[in-house]
Amino acid sequence: MLKDWHYWIGTFTGVVATTMAALPLAALAVSALARRRKATGSTPAWAWRMSLAEVGIVYLTVPWVWMILLPGTRAGTSLVPLLDLLAILTDRGPVTLTGQVVGNLLVFAALGFFAPLRFAVLASVPRIVALAAGCSVLVEAAQYVLRLDRVSSVDDVLLNAAGAGLAALASRRWWRTANRASSDPSRSPMATRR
Repeated sequence: MLKDWHYWIGTFTGVVATTMAALPLAALAVSALARRRKATGSTPAWAWRMSLAEVGIVYLTVPWVWMILLPGTRAGTSLVPLLDLLAILTDRGPVTLTGQVVGNLLVFAALGFFAPLRFAVLASVPRIVALAAGCSVLVEAAQYVLRLDRVSSVDDVLLNAAGAGLAALASRRWWRTANRASSDPSRSPMATRR
């Protein structure tokens, strides 16, 4: 029985399977949040947009962080930029390096894509990059402190932050800014005067 639990929560395959199994729950959460917002007077478009952004941040970020915090096979720290990536290229080749780079770019990509849509204060690429870098430092520190036999690397922080920044640029046209009419019209001063 314990071995079955390890498969579901302690392996890469288990994380992917659990994430896919949770997709209907994520869709239900978006729908429930949107319905609740509409019931309180929000416009349907705003309600769906905010609900999708909130659930998207959690649903598409937690599995990556979960995988990062699974026990690994090699321990260490790398505080010199690009040194860890060069070691991966030398030891394991370009295919593994490509997988490492792409994986790290995706860790906080959902945060970078959805956070500016949800929070006007984060509608800036430098702010998103700083937020993702801070989150990445916390994850790398957790790997080190918890002794998970993983390499805590500054390269991971750089790639995680870069991925969030690129994702933020991809969603830029939909950002919720304070001076645009993309915020909830039902909450504006004009709507309350009617």
